[in-house]
Formats: sequence, C-alpha cells, structure tokens
Amino acid sequence: MCIRDRTDSHRFTDDEKFLLFNTPAMIGAAMSFAQSSGAIGTFKEALANAKSISGGAKAFPGNEVIQAVLPDLEHRESAMETARAMRTKAVERMKSLEIDSKEKMHAQAIADIGAVQELLKAKATPEEADQYRQWALSVAENVAKAASEGGFLGFGGEQISDGERAAYREIADALGLDARLV
Repeated sequence: MCIRDRTDSHRFTDDEKFLLFNTPAMIGAAMSFAQSSGAIGTFKEALANAKSISGGAKAFPGNEVIQAVLPDLEHRESAMETARAMRTKAVERMKSLEIDSKEKMHAQAIADIGAVQELLKAKATPEEADQYRQWALSVAENVAKAASEGGFLGFGGEQISDGERAAYREIADALGLDARLV
C-alpha cells in the first residue's frame, strides 16, 4: 500500500491505516444507501463521497493522521495504484463480512466508527482526532446533499430524506459530534 511518506505515519499499522482510510468511505456508502436516489442520484452521491474523502487532505493540511492515510495526489500514478489497492481491499472486506444490505452497510459503518474512535484515542492527539471526526462527518453531509430524493431523473423531490437524516444522526452520534444537517 503506497500511502503518503510521512515520518509520523509509522505510528499506525497498515490495517489501522486501512481502517482510518476506509471508514469515511463506509460512512459515505451508508449515507448513499440510506435512501434510494436512482441511478443519477447514486452517481452524484458516489462522486461526492470520493471528492469528500480526497478533500480531507486540503481541508486539514496539518493533520498528520488524515495526511498519513490518504494517497499522495502529487504523485498521480502512485495515488491511482493506492486507490485501486484500497478499493480492492474494501470490496474483499465487504464480501468477507457478508455486507449485502443497506442495514448491514450502516451497521458496519457504525462499528468501524467505534473502532476508529478507540484508535484515535490511543494514537492521535485530541486535535487530530477532532479534525478526523469532522472530516468523516463532512463525507456523510456531502453525500446526503449530493442528490435529491424522490424526484424523477434528478429533478424534484426533497434535498435530504428522512432516511438520510436518521443515518446522519446515528453517524454523528457515533462520532461524538453534533447532528446538524440542513
């Protein structure tokens, strides 16, 4: 796995780095599946998920935890290789955990958040942990806002569904953050 070459990144094992990287993606997926958005909406939500995850590096440039687990976008070929490896590992993990429903996806995201919380408590500064939680919750928010629900071909419907609001509240609670979703 080719993660950013930061001296501080050695405080996490490869499995811990994967958990820290994959948890925001699981959160985004759980939000995407919280309410059906149709093909166009699902595409918009997947794009919002990816952008929000990679945006963590820019939003928190001084956070050693976030910087250590995200692929180094300055080295495009290496970053693409890392992204493919992470995706393959994530898919294999979902298969091994038999995640085949939105309920199981949501439950696993919440379980992963719990594991991340313990890891952050043990190996991150309070500021790093808080910023990581903010980043992870921003993924949920951006995915929820990416597409309207209940419309036709991306038009009409409500911006954020009741299912998304409920999922967001549970994710925010698991992260220990305020659950304000507008």
